[in-house]
Amino acid sequence: MISLGGIALLRPLWILALAAVAAVVILVKARGALGDWRRAVDAPLLAALLKRGGASLEALNRARLPASAIAAGILALALTGPATERGDLGAWRNLDAVLVGLDLSRSVAESALGEARLAALQAAEAAGTRQSGFIVYAGDAYTGATFTFDREALSQLIAATGPDLVPDVGSDPARAIALAGTMLAESGIASGDLVLVTDGGGIDQRALDRAAELRAAGHRLDVAFITAGQRSPDAPAPDRTAVDALASAGGGAVADASDPEAIPRLIAGSSSERLGRSAYAVLAWFDIGRPLSALAAVPLLLLFRRRR
Repeated sequence: MISLGGIALLRPLWILALAAVAAVVILVKARGALGDWRRAVDAPLLAALLKRGGASLEALNRARLPASAIAAGILALALTGPATERGDLGAWRNLDAVLVGLDLSRSVAESALGEARLAALQAAEAAGTRQSGFIVYAGDAYTGATFTFDREALSQLIAATGPDLVPDVGSDPARAIALAGTMLAESGIASGDLVLVTDGGGIDQRALDRAAELRAAGHRLDVAFITAGQRSPDAPAPDRTAVDALASAGGGAVADASDPEAIPRLIAGSSSERLGRSAYAVLAWFDIGRPLSALAAVPLLLLFRRRR
């Protein structure tokens, strides 16, 4: 397709057909109405035939050649697919989403940030046709990316996440879950899957309550559990018991972040398809080639007129 502003050619290679039509017209016009008959018939005999009415130049010169050329030109132009841009078509979006929450507390950021980022990337990629969003949290939670279908841009953002992105020290997953609930509600998501990438730090009763509220709203909370990394002596150890309790409260499950197949399998288990009309319109092309081809019938009618 070739696009020039609001006009496009959907099948531009058919432009060659226009050139072929022009070449045929030039060739026929150069050879005359009788073509090779001038060489095949003796000149005196041909003159006698023309005089007696056995051959005629008038019909071809005055109507047949121009009408045929115009009709062929219209058809060739129609085949190129001239189109105009339309913006009045409604768009649809998937009302399910995957929201990735990345724990950037000290116990993760200083010892297992690489594994955590990889797990977050796997969760975003496993979203498939669903929208994806991104949250980062430590002592507080922040929106890293609102819901989007641009998987590449989101992946680049997650890969560039650093340990100093969240200024608040500590680990408060309750704030991350609350922020996730707000984002899902404001975006009109019917069924969301929050995937927390964490080692279990900071999970308390508040976090369990927020997880239960998220589940009651029709969403789900899964956990990608981080265990690897060289931890400092004063860093808390990974808490699998707390992680299991959080996933249970949120109606989800736990996947080992070190298993490359566990997270996609976890996300696939919550996959669903709910469609809703989007507030945006999609840009489409209205092909005017078909109605244009009907105009070729007008010059073709001249070929069927009665001749005396």
